[in-house]
Amino acid sequence: MLKRETWQAWALILPAVILLVAFTHWPAITTVLDSLYTTPKGSRPPRFVGLDNYAALWDDPVFWTALRNNAVYAFATIPASVVLALLMALAVNTALPGRPLVRMAYFTPTMLPMIAVANIWLFFFTPDYGLFDRILAVFGGGRHNWLGDAATALPSMIAVAVWKEAGFFMIFYLAALQAMPPDLQEASNLEGASRWYFFRRVTLPLLMPTTLFVLVNAVINAFRLVDHVVVMTHGGPNNATTLLLYYIYEMGFRFWDTAMAATLTVVLLALLGTLAWLQFGVLGKRVHYR
Repeated sequence: MLKRETWQAWALILPAVILLVAFTHWPAITTVLDSLYTTPKGSRPPRFVGLDNYAALWDDPVFWTALRNNAVYAFATIPASVVLALLMALAVNTALPGRPLVRMAYFTPTMLPMIAVANIWLFFFTPDYGLFDRILAVFGGGRHNWLGDAATALPSMIAVAVWKEAGFFMIFYLAALQAMPPDLQEASNLEGASRWYFFRRVTLPLLMPTTLFVLVNAVINAFRLVDHVVVMTHGGPNNATTLLLYYIYEMGFRFWDTAMAATLTVVLLALLGTLAWLQFGVLGKRVHYR
């Protein structure tokens, strides 16, 4: 017989459990099941095909292009945004003139909607009269189609992501820096330690739990980008900016191939699960100061 407190506890968490199951676990299960069937067409019901969708995905060159693009995007945006966020947090944690304004300037990109950010940068990248072409023109540079050139389209998307995410990660680093006991800095000054030595041996190790949290969010952000691609490039030119989530969006809502979209989603979930296991299993054991 359950106690009254147990019933009350279950009643309190029941709404959260229902939402978690309805919008997380159940969709994940149905997605895995859908990836084992064909896409229903009109009056034709879905047909079980097992792993044929995964075999077709293996032979899909666009999938490998999207996977390669996403890997480049992740390896570029994650360290750049994390390092930049840490540097900004260190800067605004000091007695900087106009510090509140600087903090607001760093954090402003985070508050802007994704679509608004994409349209702002779309103007910056516009050939001839865009911001970057106008700056190049001052130094004698010529016209360049930043988003229409396969060599610069993905780096342009990377620059937008770093600009938007760094300010968000800065907030967590700033909170961690302000939570550090000031006695550590005073003891370091008495011992004659340099600022670099104190940062490397004290500040950075104490920031490792925050760094792990930031890294987890940065990895998730690197594989969930679709808004900027839809507004700025539509995956072009020649799939140069096609990322995994955008390819899922195309399969599901442009080509109406729900079976292949489900297959891609399962692959993406497996990839994110593996990365999360590596982060918590490997890095999670090294985040605490010794």
